[in-house]
Amino acid sequence: MLKSLQGQTVIVTGGSKGIGRGIAKRFGLAGLNTLIVSRNQAEADKVAGEIGKHASGFAADVSTLEGCEAMAKAALDRYGAINVLCANAGIFPAAKLGDLTVADFDHVIGTNLRSCFLSVHAVLPAMKKLGAGRIVLTSSITGPITGYPGWSHYGASKAGQLGFMRTAAIELAPHNITVNAVMPGNIMTEGMEAVGPEYIQKTADSIPMKKLGSVDDIANAALFFASEEAAYITGQQIVVDGGQVLPENQGAMDAM
Repeated sequence: MLKSLQGQTVIVTGGSKGIGRGIAKRFGLAGLNTLIVSRNQAEADKVAGEIGKHASGFAADVSTLEGCEAMAKAALDRYGAINVLCANAGIFPAAKLGDLTVADFDHVIGTNLRSCFLSVHAVLPAMKKLGAGRIVLTSSITGPITGYPGWSHYGASKAGQLGFMRTAAIELAPHNITVNAVMPGNIMTEGMEAVGPEYIQKTADSIPMKKLGSVDDIANAALFFASEEAAYITGQQIVVDGGQVLPENQGAMDAM
């Protein structure tokens, strides 16, 4: 059993939907003060309401320095400390290379990768003052391990997060701040539900466990990285994908 994190404070970026919403609710259930950050105040407030009185929503564009600094200030003003950052904000619009524009590429890199750096940069003064901190990034199997047509910009952003993580972990280790990443496979979220049952079934068939993951599967991994039990783990990533990246090819799945 993990030692209690009750009374600590976590910031969850991209916390109003999908995996971010699952992370926010899991940390809230564990008793942490939870700041749910989204570009949409109403959506952030809705998730906060689902958690309870020790959670609140905050509207910010975390691809900007101003948004991240305002986010950190809000957490300190409301809760007095920042113990954990879950840098989860991300988008995944599809566009193949022939159609991918510079603006498309920059938008995905800004939202997924630059926001990761800016969020960490904004919380560092508070964590250093505290003498401890946990930073958990939401990366992906797409980019660091696998590829998928239409997601070259997304894959680059997710692989970039891991490159950022490794050096950040070295630099922050003397301050007792750890930096780790969760790498989800295919997770059942609102976005996945929208693509329809045929796609979902086809995807499940390619996974050894024959099912998609839940947001709780990712949230539980993030909570572990934030825990005292993970205090000596930094610069590492954990794949949460039901074994999706293991088969050598479709033939390996057919042989089952």
